[in-house]
Order: sequence, then C-alpha cells, then structure tokens
Amino acid sequence: MKQTKGILFDLDGTLWDSSRQVAESWQEVLEQQPDVTRKITVEDIQGFMGLPMDEIGRRCFEGQGLSKERVAEIMKACEEYENEYIRMHGGILFPHLEEVLKELSGQYFLAIVSNCQVGYIEAFLEHHKLGAYIDDFESFGNTGLQKGDNIKLVCDRNHLTQAVYLGDIQGDYDSACKAGIPFILAGYGFGEVNAQVPVIQSLKELRETAAAILD
Repeated sequence: MKQTKGILFDLDGTLWDSSRQVAESWQEVLEQQPDVTRKITVEDIQGFMGLPMDEIGRRCFEGQGLSKERVAEIMKACEEYENEYIRMHGGILFPHLEEVLKELSGQYFLAIVSNCQVGYIEAFLEHHKLGAYIDDFESFGNTGLQKGDNIKLVCDRNHLTQAVYLGDIQGDYDSACKAGIPFILAGYGFGEVNAQVPVIQSLKELRETAAAILD
C-alpha cells in the first residue's frame, strides 16, 4: 500500500544536476562581496553537494581570513539567491525522472530528504512542476538535523512501515544506515559508496530494484 511503503530520495546527484546553476548564482553573489576573492566552479559545487550547508561554508571559505559570522552571512546570501536562481532557471533532470516518479507515485509514498537550505527543494519542484508526485520533503535547513535524522523523521511522521533511500554518495548511505532503512545507490550520480548495495545506472531501473526490497 502506498501509505505504508516509501521511496525516499536524495536530490543533488540523484534526481538532477544543478551544479552549473548553483555555481553561477553563487559567483554572482561573491562578486558583490569586497572581502571575498574565492571563485566558485561547477567542480567545487559538485564536491560540496550532499554536505550540510554549514559544512559547505566552512570548506568553501577556509583560508579566506573570514570570521565564522561573516561566512554565515555570505552563505545566507548565496542560499537565498540560489533558491531564486533555481526557481527561474531550474537544473538538468536525470533522464526519465518525471516518467518514473509518475509511475512510482501510484504505488509508493515518495519523499525527498536533502542536506540543502530551506527553499531549495521547493524551487526544484516548482520550476520542473514535479510537486504532484512528491508526498513530503525535509531538509537540513528546515530542521537543523543531520540527514539520517531527517530520513527517520519523514518515515515516522508518515507512518511508513517500509522505506528505502536512493542516494549517490557515501554520506547518503551512512544516513540511510543511521535511519535504519535500506539503501540503493544511484550509480549515475556524483559519488560512490564503500559498501555492497543495490546499484541502478538509470532511474528506469528503480521500480524493479525498489520492489525487490519493499514488496
């Protein structure tokens, strides 16, 4: 039954690639900061994706001679403009995403759990008009909780008796383990996992792989 079985998704590297758009938006913000010399590349953003926003800020501006408070201020400006930019420009959806979400939503509870800021998931759903397929979502920015805790939170508040998490990096696997649910690796994503787990190379493989775990 859809009400008791869920598929939870990471966002970046799992459902889409917005690294170019995020890099562009951050660079626009940083160019307006007289005390920042840091240049942001797509490769930088891909390396940061999946990390909590406070950790991204620490890594991004380490060695820039900025106070913790100043880094937080810059990150807040980046996050706010990023949401606006994503809402306008979107990102690159991985192939077959809407088709797969539409099919799965008839059978499973679908949710997104990401380490992003408040408003980022909403911008993704709004620009690409995918909100009809997603039953719930949660973020680090909203709760201040680590991803494993947010996965458990979503499972608990929606009374899911079975769930699986689809992600693309080690941190996603670790978070699923912390939440006590199985993990599927998006092998087409940004990273890899040091564990023996089911792997899909296309979103079209998800239904069969998830069914083997949940049905």
